[in-house]
Amino acid sequence: MLAIALGATLIGLQAQTVRVEVRATRGPPCFELVGLAEAAVRESRVRVRSALAVVGVDIGECQIVVNLAPGDVRKTGSGFDLAIAAAVAGALGAAPRDAIAGVLFVGELSLEGTVQPLRGVLPQLLGARARGVRRAIVARANAAEAALVQGMDVRTASSLGDVLESLRGRSELPAAEGDRADTSASPFDEIEDLADVRGQIAARRALEIAAAGGHNLAMIGPPGAGKTMLAKRLPALLPPLSTDEALEVTAIHSVAGLFRASHGLSRKRPFRAPHHTVSEVGLVGGGEGPRPGEVTLAHNGVLFLDELAEFRRGALEALRQPLEDGVVTISRAHGKATFPARLLLVCALNPCTCGYLGDGTGRCACSAERIRAYRAKLSGPLLDRIDVHVVLPPVEVAALQAAARGETTASVRARVEGARAVQSERACRGDVAATTNATLAPGDVERVASLCHAGTRMLASAMQRLALSARAYGKVLRLARTIADLDGSDAVRPPHVAEAIGLRVMDRPV
Repeated sequence: MLAIALGATLIGLQAQTVRVEVRATRGPPCFELVGLAEAAVRESRVRVRSALAVVGVDIGECQIVVNLAPGDVRKTGSGFDLAIAAAVAGALGAAPRDAIAGVLFVGELSLEGTVQPLRGVLPQLLGARARGVRRAIVARANAAEAALVQGMDVRTASSLGDVLESLRGRSELPAAEGDRADTSASPFDEIEDLADVRGQIAARRALEIAAAGGHNLAMIGPPGAGKTMLAKRLPALLPPLSTDEALEVTAIHSVAGLFRASHGLSRKRPFRAPHHTVSEVGLVGGGEGPRPGEVTLAHNGVLFLDELAEFRRGALEALRQPLEDGVVTISRAHGKATFPARLLLVCALNPCTCGYLGDGTGRCACSAERIRAYRAKLSGPLLDRIDVHVVLPPVEVAALQAAARGETTASVRARVEGARAVQSERACRGDVAATTNATLAPGDVERVASLCHAGTRMLASAMQRLALSARAYGKVLRLARTIADLDGSDAVRPPHVAEAIGLRVMDRPV
């Protein structure tokens, strides 16, 4: 007899529904599996045979042929075990075939028949729901993750025996239940408040502008100036994640194995700070699978690269395409995977090799040639993709000992949210396509950031004096538009342009 169940495989973050077709006939015992399956999928024959024997389903003198369709899609992972076992039981008459048809089975089986949890259950369920699947069975340990999917009847099982009893109509599997929101903490973590940063007024202003417009930021300063403190406080300045954004973030964490059942749907902006020894694959993704990298794990959040000049040049150059397009496309011989990478990049670096250039103490003995060699570790095209450059001087003792604190995170966030609301309204009206100024298309920039005569002359002079590229020209206009939004101005005025030009420090000669 022929029985058909549904499984799923992940291609990047996209789920591909797979028809698990099983035919059982009398003959010399064998268990064949076809359908472009990798080693982990082929090994399911051993796990499925043992798990079925535990629940009393004996394959015996039968020829079992399993086909994973479509046959031209590469199947990866151990998540097909439950679907294959259910279809084999149906083909042998141990479970009704009608109860199996149209049901998505996601789970790995142990030799004793327990259903083990998997990574990537959330995107698999979302992809199946988009293709019209309305019922699914997953591992009990994946219940909190599966409960995030609405509009789909998701049941959980702890063993293959429970699944077969449910298919036979003798019992009912419990529905997936879990928190739909992160109840462990507020979306805003005020433990690290912006008010803790003493001095650095220019850097605080740059941080606010970067958060308001979604602009990439580079901070240059000596050790101890507060670069890391500022970077860690940036996610709390950003608006809370929308439901769709939270689902994206949670799905990415699920694929990467970072999902925590106690937190449910993630409401916090991601903050990723990889070490400077990270490889190119670790930063942008890849490997066997392929797997998401740090830029994808920081999607809808912040990626902080401390000691930027110490990162491998190949890894940094791999950032150029994700920063420009907002996605990472990984091409391999067996296929292509696309990961989202819409993030806010924050970089920190020293002004020179020793780190003390311009700190007023005279400790720096670096020559101009040595400083140029240090900065040459960072390519011009990469720096061109960073909108805001700000210099952090050493913090004065008076600022450290002052009783008065600076503005709190909540106060600055209110202004950021106001500027973001203006940008969103502009997009809703159809004036622009993007919801943040940093991602405005060139035509939209010309329309919403047009300059008066004085502003045009000022920017033209800066272009000639600093030898700015065409991309940097657009960055300045986008920055000026964000500064105007924070100022509550409909028009981009010369003071806004002047401040935007002043935030391009790395374009100036050493």
